[in-house]
Amino acid sequence: MTEIAGIAIPDSEICTAARDYAERVSEPFLFNHVMRTFMFGEMVGAKRGLKPDRELLFVAAVLHDLGITDVVPVKSRFEIEGADAAKEFLATRGMPDKNIDIVWDAIALHTTFAVPQSKRPEIALTQVGAAVDVGAMPLSALSEAVIAEILDAYPRLGFKQALVQAFLGLYEKNPAAAVASHIVADICDQHIADYQRPRFCNVIENAAFAE
Repeated sequence: MTEIAGIAIPDSEICTAARDYAERVSEPFLFNHVMRTFMFGEMVGAKRGLKPDRELLFVAAVLHDLGITDVVPVKSRFEIEGADAAKEFLATRGMPDKNIDIVWDAIALHTTFAVPQSKRPEIALTQVGAAVDVGAMPLSALSEAVIAEILDAYPRLGFKQALVQAFLGLYEKNPAAAVASHIVADICDQHIADYQRPRFCNVIENAAFAE
């Protein structure tokens, strides 16, 4: 079993299959991100005294960004498409439905703040691990030496710009589907000059009811 920064990487049959699949369908920058997501989530979980099912946490983490790979059709928000793609992959490999449901929730909710933290540790820590890696949570919970060892094993490879470009690529394929995700909508608002972000106040104002 490989160990990085004191973390043993799960190597069960399903974990190995999930890792290999993620590596096969993901750009290198993205694969390294999902591996870091697992390790950051695991370490924060240990500090919080959480005891996740490590196999489920690993599978959820390494498959959590299938929605920004070419295996999805870009017909709905990327979090849901990624969760559906993971469900299909895991079902063909015999994972029990109750475990697939946990992985599905972890992936579908990984860009949602607060809600995952009220759910199972595997769901909460998938979100936390991803949040740490994108900069949405501080690194203060981890030592510099640990961070350096993780980055040495899975370097960032221009992650910041590459991730933004991946989300913009979803918008180019299907604008309506892409911006169903608040993450993609926010990036489009920042990077596309003529983009007008959907506003919920407009939805309320345009509701088809007489007041």
